[in-house]
Amino acid sequence: MLTLKNIKFSADEDGQKNILADINFDFKAGKNYIITGANGCGKSTLAKIIMGIYPLQSGQILFNGKDITKMNVTQRANAGIGFAFQQPVRFKGLTARDLLEQANGGKISTGMACEYLSKVGLCAREYLDRELDNTLSGGELKRIEIASVLARNCPLNIFDEPEAGIDIWSFNSLVDIFKNSINANSTNIIISHQEKLFASADEIILIADGKIAMSGTPKEILPKLNNFSKCNKLRGN
Repeated sequence: MLTLKNIKFSADEDGQKNILADINFDFKAGKNYIITGANGCGKSTLAKIIMGIYPLQSGQILFNGKDITKMNVTQRANAGIGFAFQQPVRFKGLTARDLLEQANGGKISTGMACEYLSKVGLCAREYLDRELDNTLSGGELKRIEIASVLARNCPLNIFDEPEAGIDIWSFNSLVDIFKNSINANSTNIIISHQEKLFASADEIILIADGKIAMSGTPKEILPKLNNFSKCNKLRGN
């Protein structure tokens, strides 16, 4: 599905301030992956590099066997990579229905639009024609964005801290959303430091010092996290 080879990223031109030092990993189809680590460890940076939002400074990215290293963000989106931002953008004049139709690639029935919104716990009758402006809370906007990513039906979806701004009810439902959205031909990559979301993962990847410190199933990884001194702030309250 997705292969990362020797990914490096620095915050300065001379390469002295490494954010990502040497990332190598194979993401398989049919799995939910959670990338976690302390604040500032580079997990969101890695997500944006995969999407093409940040330019790749060194390394190679393969998607379904094709080299996408030199593709820009639009080309990667067209290739089948979806992305949900940590802080969704507000669009005055654009409704939830408009966003879902753009994500789906054309007009969709009211029933289908309602189905996508109901998956994220929103009443379609109340939100379908709401504008994506300041009248929506951060949690409402986040849920609509997640619904739009699901509407794209991409083989690879990246969710950058989907719990940000989410209320308690929605937070608890995120685990089910991620579990139910996966199939044999798709992959989710979820950036999060909230242990409550770890139950949705087939595999957890821990980043520290710009490298993959460990990876494995939740059963393998969770007992080790408390003893990992460099990531002692990665767990949420």
